[in-house]
Amino acid sequence: MTEEKFLQTVSDINNCLSDYVLTILLVGVGIFFTFKTRFVQIRCFAEGWKNAFGRFSLHGDQKKTGMSPFQALTAAVAAQVGTGNIVGASGAILTGGPGAIFWMWIIAFFGMATIYAEAVLAQTTRLTEKDGTHKGGPVYYIKKAFPNSFGTFLAGFFAFAIIISLGFMGCMVQANSIGETCQTAFGIPAYLVGIFIAATAGLVFTGGVGRLVQVTEKLVPVMAILYLAGGLYVLITRFQYLPDTFTLIIKFAFTPEALIGGGIGHALKTAISLGVKRGLFSNEAGMGSTPHAHAIADVPSPHVQGTVAMMGVFIDTIIVLTMTALIVISTLYTGDGPLAGANASTYTAILKNTGLTQTNLVQYAIGSASTVSIGNIFVAVCLLFFAFSTILSWNYFGRINFAYLTGNRGILIYSFIAVLCIFGGTIMKSDLVWALQDMFNQLMVLPNALALLVLSGIVAKIAGMKKE
Repeated sequence: MTEEKFLQTVSDINNCLSDYVLTILLVGVGIFFTFKTRFVQIRCFAEGWKNAFGRFSLHGDQKKTGMSPFQALTAAVAAQVGTGNIVGASGAILTGGPGAIFWMWIIAFFGMATIYAEAVLAQTTRLTEKDGTHKGGPVYYIKKAFPNSFGTFLAGFFAFAIIISLGFMGCMVQANSIGETCQTAFGIPAYLVGIFIAATAGLVFTGGVGRLVQVTEKLVPVMAILYLAGGLYVLITRFQYLPDTFTLIIKFAFTPEALIGGGIGHALKTAISLGVKRGLFSNEAGMGSTPHAHAIADVPSPHVQGTVAMMGVFIDTIIVLTMTALIVISTLYTGDGPLAGANASTYTAILKNTGLTQTNLVQYAIGSASTVSIGNIFVAVCLLFFAFSTILSWNYFGRINFAYLTGNRGILIYSFIAVLCIFGGTIMKSDLVWALQDMFNQLMVLPNALALLVLSGIVAKIAGMKKE
């Protein structure tokens, strides 16, 4: 089979999974746990905020046996907030219209219940080493859900998928974004960027989880503040158009055919599908990645870390991703924006004539409020933070599963391969690598979601312990 045919096969599998199986499964799991936990994302939101940020610190509060709740949150958010928050949100808006953002908000609401369940189960099934440190993740609650050979197979399948998806190919995808944007903004050759990123990441990898949290607890707040500050500047310059921005989000959530064309059924399916898919794979609720961080948090009860985990989805989608949406829509779709007043007959032509794509929408938005060069530099710096932090957490998640499969043997080999992937990602771009990463990313969901459903009684019991 040629690479082209193999790519087409993988793409067909991805389309089937994302359009039908995973969308229905993950949305269903989110709705199920919302009712099963009696709307824990509403009842315990304030508690989660307090648990996450009540002892906020940039100078470290790491426990000897694990992370503090805030450190676990930053390690999880580092994985959640990546290129998808800029490129993914922009792509959803371009293809599904501004209304896709509304459906991202909906899926984030239900996703908060899903990620609560993941964190709770990661805490209840984690293992404690002889030195008192903890380790945990989906492989352990999958084995608890299916304590037989089927469970062993599912856990092994999940571990293999996450190693390939996040540990290796995911690093290539994120590194490629860093290399391309830095070369465009600063004129630095991508291979030099690759050497720097790979070497820096390697230093963090060799320091274990302790060094990881020392970096993410400082990097995540800084990158979030930087991006939100830049976005706020754009919103201030477009303040008069913000009411129209929210109006467009609500309007095109239910009548997207007026903009993107097609019948109401097809257009609405496109808007909802893109909003759901981009939302799910931005905040990673149900994928089984972030439980690795939440498992080792040193907290009084699993419920506490479950509420902290919900804040990760809130930060990723409701705050960061929404900022992307607002600056893009207020700049392009309202007032004097190039897409303002576009309809189904002119929309595609305008996009083609202006050269707007999902990769340059935010650059255009920032540039229109300042200069083109500033827009390029701002996005390059933000993507550097976003993608690098994602590389660090994804590598850690993959390393836990590599150790699960090999019994802690060959960790240095795993790290060495990951460093090579980071460098390789900055100097090459293969559609096949991107497609395979998406496929394994989605395959992770299947065993994780099954285990969540089987163990839902444990989650409901712990959620019910919350005193009203």
